[in-house]
Amino acid sequence: MRTKLYTINWILAFAFLALSGCSDDFVDVDSQDENSEDFFNTPEDYDLALVGAYDLLQSTYLNVMLGEIASDNTLAGGESANDTPGIQEIDNMEHTPVNQQLRDIWSWMFAGVNRANYVLEFQDALDFEGKTEIIAQARFLRAYYYFELVKWFGDVPLAVDNRIQFGEQFDIPRTPKAEVYAQIEQDLMFAAANLPAVQSVKGRVTSGAAQALLGKAYLFQNKFAEAATAFESVISGPYSLVQDYNFIFEPEGENNAESIFEVQYTDEEGAGFGCLQCSEGNVAVGFNGVRNISYPNPENAVFDSGFSFNVPVQEVVDEFSGDDIRKDVAILDIEAHAAATGASYAIGYEHTGYYNRKYIARAGDLNTGDQNLTNPNNYRAIRFADVLLMASEANFKSGNEDRARTYLNRVRDRAGLEDVTFSGNNLLNQIYEDRRLELVGEGHRFFDLVRTGRAADEIDGFVTGKHELFPIPAIEIELAGNNWEQNPGY
Repeated sequence: MRTKLYTINWILAFAFLALSGCSDDFVDVDSQDENSEDFFNTPEDYDLALVGAYDLLQSTYLNVMLGEIASDNTLAGGESANDTPGIQEIDNMEHTPVNQQLRDIWSWMFAGVNRANYVLEFQDALDFEGKTEIIAQARFLRAYYYFELVKWFGDVPLAVDNRIQFGEQFDIPRTPKAEVYAQIEQDLMFAAANLPAVQSVKGRVTSGAAQALLGKAYLFQNKFAEAATAFESVISGPYSLVQDYNFIFEPEGENNAESIFEVQYTDEEGAGFGCLQCSEGNVAVGFNGVRNISYPNPENAVFDSGFSFNVPVQEVVDEFSGDDIRKDVAILDIEAHAAATGASYAIGYEHTGYYNRKYIARAGDLNTGDQNLTNPNNYRAIRFADVLLMASEANFKSGNEDRARTYLNRVRDRAGLEDVTFSGNNLLNQIYEDRRLELVGEGHRFFDLVRTGRAADEIDGFVTGKHELFPIPAIEIELAGNNWEQNPGY
């Protein structure tokens, strides 16, 4: 949501996550939620709490950026090999349990879980018209955050309809991911059944978004028939492919007919490095930007500068055929751009000459506060093209090649490419290939490679049996009394 919630004193999600440099001895902490039971007195209270649960979606910028950097699509980039070491380590497949960015993902996603559970913990405190839809939105958000956690870390502590309070970490085990997925499925089925197809408030979740995420959760578990069924209801819904591909990732293309679920960002509030998750802007956009770009005539500027992280590699650029209209939307060739506009720029670390054009700072934003942290570019979290490609894969794996081809060709037609007619492994490989090219820069590639068993063949340094998951942050294991086992290989 575009409004941050200031009126509630939130219990810290995994309260110990906010502590650093601690051992087994804990400090005394005053309760932050002593008045929780007195808070939910009006429908507005529930909606305010729900806004707070939505708010952590904005911190998923890091999940998106690292989902590309960990894959074969991009390199870490930045200013030097020492610029944000945690990002460099993930790029090199050298990450350890002591990695600040992985700890951020862990803590921010659990903060989202706790905020959703805050609503659900008090769901019976008051009856009012529209409450079921609020509960459905909260359950979608809990499922969304848990899906991110299980993708990154596998088995994670599972809390249902209750916040994880300070001190409880000693007694809460890591829940097997199959059980976490089961809860995700239940939450999304409830959400799909109790949410409207269209929302009046941009960014609020719909039944289609719940059904699409449900299908994706099935796909990640190799439940292909279930996934195909879930996607079918989305495909028959109110969504369509935007025919002007250039339009999708521009400001005027936000919340378009292809957007099934979109994380809302704004540049109206400044931010700082002391609390990146507090930014109302898309931090990844600033990180992805061209270092020190400037134009002879600022009035004709196209892009704003950034930190030159997440730079696409030549190999993925070469995968696009000459007829594929997606290339120039996904990839900024900075040398060609500079030649055409007279722009100058600085070369950062691991410079490839390419930038992630989908999520790069556009000129003309408000630049409130630190402009690199407050860009308004929304993240298109679930697009209709994404669903068509997932449905194509799910139908192929469940034996319906005709439908798999149909959905694949819908995406290819929009890209200006010829229909495919082949079958078998050739068809499956084309589905994988078009999924890469359609979604490059959107944070899906690493997890697609892992779930389909192709990561070791495509990612330099990837070790089978280890790198399918990321390590549980060491400080979290320590703060939980060393009761959790680390993921294999770490």
